[in-house]
Amino acid sequence: MTDPVITLSLPRLALAFVPVVIALLILFRWSYGTGNALYALGRMLVQLLAIGYVLAWIFGADDGLLILLVLAIMMTASAWIAVGTVPEHRWQLLGASWLAIVLGGGLTLILITQLVLQVDPWYMPRYVIPLAGMAFANSMTAVSLAAERLYSELEHGLSVAEARMKAYQAAMIPVVNSLFAVGLVSLPGMMTGQILSGVSPLVAARYQIMVMCLIFAAAGISTAVFLSLVMRRLKKV
Repeated sequence: MTDPVITLSLPRLALAFVPVVIALLILFRWSYGTGNALYALGRMLVQLLAIGYVLAWIFGADDGLLILLVLAIMMTASAWIAVGTVPEHRWQLLGASWLAIVLGGGLTLILITQLVLQVDPWYMPRYVIPLAGMAFANSMTAVSLAAERLYSELEHGLSVAEARMKAYQAAMIPVVNSLFAVGLVSLPGMMTGQILSGVSPLVAARYQIMVMCLIFAAAGISTAVFLSLVMRRLKKV
């Protein structure tokens, strides 16, 4: 496929907000309130515009140390957000959350970028940063679900071992469901983006398979590490 990427001008982008306005009017008409939705839309605009400029600067810097700093910030933010589901234990679990995401998401990211893709240089931003986002985001979500479910089951009187099993199963539901749905119900973001940019669907499918392996492994390993660390902590209490 050799079709050029369609340039999206700001006036044409503005047309995408027409159905958004309709949805907001429905919310207002049905008395659900529009404040939270407007805030979310505003946040989305600011964050995406800002990250566009930031990524353009990072990609142009071509600095391995800068990429490592960005990855460290991403991992730390992911670890903090992940344990937000158990605010009363947040500080106690932060270290376990961070280590779990580093080992699960970080090591999987290294394998994908350095052995599967063999990017050169090793820190090539346009590969490393997006893939890191996918790995850390899925690790974060899995750890977050595991933490919430673990303490919920413990409060209901289950043993630590039973609570851990249910927490792990719950944490993996979104990832497993995405494996069932990919290609059948949905075309994931990376595959869609590549197809829109003119890449052959066959090549895009290979990349998406790689991404699905990345997010499944990152989530599964991170959750296992997190629950193992928390189990050790609970046994000492």
